[in-house]
Amino acid sequence: MHLISIIVPCYNEQDTIPIFYEKLKSTLNTMKEKIKFEVIFVDDGSTDTTLTVIKSLSIDDDNTKYISFSKNFGKEAAIYAGLERSTGDFVAIMDADLQDPPELLAEMYNEIVNYGYDCIVARRVSRCGEPVIRSFFARKFYYLMNIVSKTEIMDGTRDYRLATRQVVNAVLSLKEVNRFSKGIFNWVGFKSKYIEYENVERIAGETKWSIWKLFLYSFNSIIAFSTLPLAIASVLGIILCFVAFILICVIVLKTLIFKDPVAGYPSLICAIIFIGGIQLFCIGVLGQYLAKTYLESKNRPLYIVKEEKDMN
Repeated sequence: MHLISIIVPCYNEQDTIPIFYEKLKSTLNTMKEKIKFEVIFVDDGSTDTTLTVIKSLSIDDDNTKYISFSKNFGKEAAIYAGLERSTGDFVAIMDADLQDPPELLAEMYNEIVNYGYDCIVARRVSRCGEPVIRSFFARKFYYLMNIVSKTEIMDGTRDYRLATRQVVNAVLSLKEVNRFSKGIFNWVGFKSKYIEYENVERIAGETKWSIWKLFLYSFNSIIAFSTLPLAIASVLGIILCFVAFILICVIVLKTLIFKDPVAGYPSLICAIIFIGGIQLFCIGVLGQYLAKTYLESKNRPLYIVKEEKDMN
């Protein structure tokens, strides 16, 4: 029998975990003749009673483990920690808010075992119930990501997936601190398939991802998988130099030939502000890449574990 490890990153999900766990166990019971399983909850430094809830579940079920971080290190660190501690032939990643339907696990498993896929990825084809502005920017992010990066990511792709041990080991071999799991899973390659489903709203609580956090996450993801912003900064510099040269020639000719006086203070200030803004933008882009390089060079751990249930 195959063993499936199910990784569940959690941050302040005290209300959703009991409902999620009941639904997950119900799904796994329908598969128990084919597979064994382990559930690995990763508490990402929650400030509510999430850890207490997880502990109570692990006491009643030997197949349920948990890891608790010393502070909030982020979802990417939680995913990586779960992958490191997984022992299954196949590994699934899913959220605790039931926006990742557990019932898809059976279909994912069937696709891998019977059709030779290495990774099955959940993709929602609608965003019903999600704020309009949030949906708009999410779609634009995927569109931009596919333009600037060679790693294609389909709109609506979730972290929810089932992957073989070979894929998981490949992902674990990438040790960078600035992680974007959706991109990393695509970058390592292997034979993948998308399973589409309609959007499901959270069962309880509120999302921890504000518009600002999503913007920063998107920006960091683009930097992690593309150097195009650096190229754009260089091209802007070349274009401005060319424009400046043309303008100089025009001004000199107008002054010498047509005796036309040079425009004064307002146009000069506008030019200075415009060029200064472009310079600051380019310096900012360069600074972001330098900052990421600095963080990687520190070689700090992705996370620190405060406590965990024996994983052996």
